[in-house]
Amino acid sequence: MIEVRCGNRRLAYDAYHITAAFFPEAVLRGQIRQIPTDGEDGGIEIRIDERTAARIDSDDKLAAGCMLYDALAMETGRTLPWGILTGIRPTKIIRRWITDGISDDECIRRFSEDYRADREKAALALAIAKRELDYLKKVFDACKGRPGVCLYIHIPFCPSRCRYCSFASVPADRNAEMISPYLESLRKEMRAIAPLIARRPVSSVYIGGGTPTCLDKEQLDCLLTTVRDLFCADQCEWTVEAGRPDTITAEKLRVMKHAGVTRISINPQTMNDRTLERIGRGHTSAQVKEAFAIARKAGFTKINADLIAGLDGETIEDFRETLQKIGECGPDHLTVHSLAVKRASILGQQEEKRVTGAVEVVKMCDAAREWAEDHGLKPYYLYRQKNMSGNGENVGYAPEGGGCLYNILIMEEVQDIIAFGAGAVSKFVDQTDQAGNQRIVRVDNVKDPKLYIEKLEEMIQRKEQILC
Repeated sequence: MIEVRCGNRRLAYDAYHITAAFFPEAVLRGQIRQIPTDGEDGGIEIRIDERTAARIDSDDKLAAGCMLYDALAMETGRTLPWGILTGIRPTKIIRRWITDGISDDECIRRFSEDYRADREKAALALAIAKRELDYLKKVFDACKGRPGVCLYIHIPFCPSRCRYCSFASVPADRNAEMISPYLESLRKEMRAIAPLIARRPVSSVYIGGGTPTCLDKEQLDCLLTTVRDLFCADQCEWTVEAGRPDTITAEKLRVMKHAGVTRISINPQTMNDRTLERIGRGHTSAQVKEAFAIARKAGFTKINADLIAGLDGETIEDFRETLQKIGECGPDHLTVHSLAVKRASILGQQEEKRVTGAVEVVKMCDAAREWAEDHGLKPYYLYRQKNMSGNGENVGYAPEGGGCLYNILIMEEVQDIIAFGAGAVSKFVDQTDQAGNQRIVRVDNVKDPKLYIEKLEEMIQRKEQILC
């Protein structure tokens, strides 16, 4: 038996997730036990078969994490690709080092030694961080010294719920009567906030979900017109998730193009029809190809495709077949996610989770990287989640200089993200707390669409308190 005793709540979160990464199939008990230490805050002790394998009496998160990692690596004979890193933004670390003038070689050395990450992952994070700096310079130059903002708009309706999904969404068919009042509340929230940011340049707009294209043509047109008129969205990058190909029509694409949408995302997740049926997607690979064809005919030149590595027992052969078939569609951007099983998903609530093994997921991500390189796409943004298969990552690929600004800005947290709709999370950067420290302030909207409608005034007031 392996027991991790943590005497400091500040260390407990990372300790739990480092341990969970070594034992992804285990049911961990997240109990925090106070252990006697020389300091006031306590440290971490790891006990294996009732013997103390390692211990540190310090509240230094980096030192405690490395001690725990080294003990678990020695006991299991395994390492983790991302070492002790449990946060979702590893590139922020390297981006700060680059800004401070640290050399490429030193960045890789620090990343691999201080955080126990593979040198390959360190090199990937470095390459992406350098590209992000180029994108961010363009954004700051375009803002001309004014504080820019990004906008996120959430549509919490979907044709069906995928087994792996943990996002705030509800079935559109069973909640059809709620869609119109929800959209009216969404427009009211945007109208209330628009005057408060009228003098700030909007760098990017992202409409996500759920599935925004499950709205009918008239509903979509009304929403997009409101966004364009309130925020001059046709003058910046503007992405709409057209994620489910079974919701895409030529009429809806014409509405999006007319409104000024510059980028869409068609997300098959896999091109294996058997897997699509098992995970509850409700569409076929043939519909994905058709959706790409009508999007091209509508004039879209920036189309992303999302894929998930590790779906429902798929093999590396299945994933390579998906890459080959998606290549026939010709996406301009590709985003590859390592499957993350969240408790809020259908899959996360099942006792037996039929997922692909960690080694196979790593092979899939390697195959995706090779495919992207062969098609002239470079990694331009990266983020991680808890409970990722193979201790992996999510990576976006695009032509050099042609990635999605919103994806970068939400990960690097250098601009305010003002979010509208149920489950949407606004982030306000460079806020000063009572101690005079700079920090990021989150303002969450309630997740349930019905409750969002009922509590709309409260959602508006939360943002007004920051912006006024």
